[in-house]
Amino acid sequence: MKAKEGVLDRLNDLLSAELTSINQFFLHAEMCRSWGYERLCEKIRARSVDEMKDAEELVKHILYLEGKPSMTLGKLTVGESVPDQFQVDLKLETDMLNRLRESITHCAKVGDYTTRSILERMIEDEESHIDWIETQLDTIKQVGLQNYLAEQIRKD
Repeated sequence: MKAKEGVLDRLNDLLSAELTSINQFFLHAEMCRSWGYERLCEKIRARSVDEMKDAEELVKHILYLEGKPSMTLGKLTVGESVPDQFQVDLKLETDMLNRLRESITHCAKVGDYTTRSILERMIEDEESHIDWIETQLDTIKQVGLQNYLAEQIRKD
C-alpha cells in the first residue's frame, strides 16, 4: 500500500526519535547499574524496551506503506546524575509526544486513519513514561535525593 503525502517523512522522523530514546534510556540504565542503583536500572531499561517495541511497529508500518525505514539516530543527551537523567529523558519524551500529536493531525488531514490509529496507541506509552519521570522528580523533591537513591539500590 502506498503512503499518503507526508506520512513516510513523519514516520521516519518518529522512528529516528524512538531509536534515539532507546539508546539514551539504555545508556542511562547501564549508568544506574554501574552506580549500584539496580532497581532504577531495571525501570529505565524497561522504558528502553517499550521504545524498542514502538520502533519495531514503526519499521513494520513504514515497510507496509512501501517506504524505506531511516535508521538514523538523533543526538543523545547523557545525564551526569540521576536527576539530570530524568530531566533530559523528560525532554526527549515530551518532544516525542509533540511529534506524535503533529503526526496524528497530519494523518487525519490526509485521511490515513490506520497510521493515525497506530500513533494514537503510541501516545499512551509516551504519556505513561512522562508521568513516571515526573513522579520520580516529585519524589526526589519530597524525600530528598539521598533517600530516593537509597531506595533504588535493590531490585523490586
